[in-house]
Amino acid sequence: MAPLVEVRLPDDRSLDDGFPADHTAWNLGGMLIVQQHAPAHSYMRSAAKLRSSAIDHWYIALPHTGQSWTEVDRRIAEGQPGKLEIRSLGYPFRGRTTDSESLVLYLPRDLFSDAAANLDARNNSILSGNFANLLVDYVNSIEASLRSLTVDDLPRIVHATRSMIIACLAPSAEHAAAAEQLASVALMERARRYVQNNLDAAHLTPDSMCRALGVSRSRLYQLFEPSGGVLHYIQSRRLLAAHVALSDAADRRRIVEIAEAFGFSSAANFSRAFSKEFGYSPREGRSTMVLPRPAHSVSLAGHEKAPSFEGWLKALGN
Repeated sequence: MAPLVEVRLPDDRSLDDGFPADHTAWNLGGMLIVQQHAPAHSYMRSAAKLRSSAIDHWYIALPHTGQSWTEVDRRIAEGQPGKLEIRSLGYPFRGRTTDSESLVLYLPRDLFSDAAANLDARNNSILSGNFANLLVDYVNSIEASLRSLTVDDLPRIVHATRSMIIACLAPSAEHAAAAEQLASVALMERARRYVQNNLDAAHLTPDSMCRALGVSRSRLYQLFEPSGGVLHYIQSRRLLAAHVALSDAADRRRIVEIAEAFGFSSAANFSRAFSKEFGYSPREGRSTMVLPRPAHSVSLAGHEKAPSFEGWLKALGN
């Protein structure tokens, strides 16, 4: 964290006590997500630190435990579990925190160039209300899905996160349209998670999704229309999961067993659908590793030379 802030132990702690912290960063290309646990400490992003660093990203924190107090221009924001904090790294700030566990999003300022005034007006504030609650649910769902994301998921997640943040900060006159957009994004994410968690379930149907999500069939079909329809989406995700299994050298199951595990009634049906989706047969897929690449192993342009967290921060948005 040295490129961003100076960290100090509380007055009643000595260096001999140590500082057992954990900082796990995920690079989604247009956004960094950090899972962090740290003991009590104080922090400062000074004017001198700003001059030595061109990083001016937006910082959005969701504490899971602990409390914090952060001061910007003599205004203090009190962070607490389940409440989103939004802060600009382009301004000096200082604060302190108790022992805490939190999820932090770093988003480049240019991502919000068309909404800069709304964000700047809410610098160092705690987001509240129905919109913020929906955003909290969405951020938690991203964290739960981090290990299963593929490269193709990343731009969509960054775009959806941006849209939901803007909707949260929209002026009251725009709230009706923002609410509809935010609700649709959150519902689509719940639907995607339901499909992903039930790919091997025989009961994965539009009817079961309507019951689980509490929506009508017409609303469900409307939601998945841009994805080619709900049945098409389910089959595509099942084929993608089957491809992962086929490409896994440690998976010794026969092709027909993998097909059955992901809801295909026969090897012939699976082979036809697989070939149409990927352009080659399941047997050929067994010996190739080209799809899908897991998100955590993707080499994004420029990141090969920037293996540190500081490097990721500097490359973000470029």
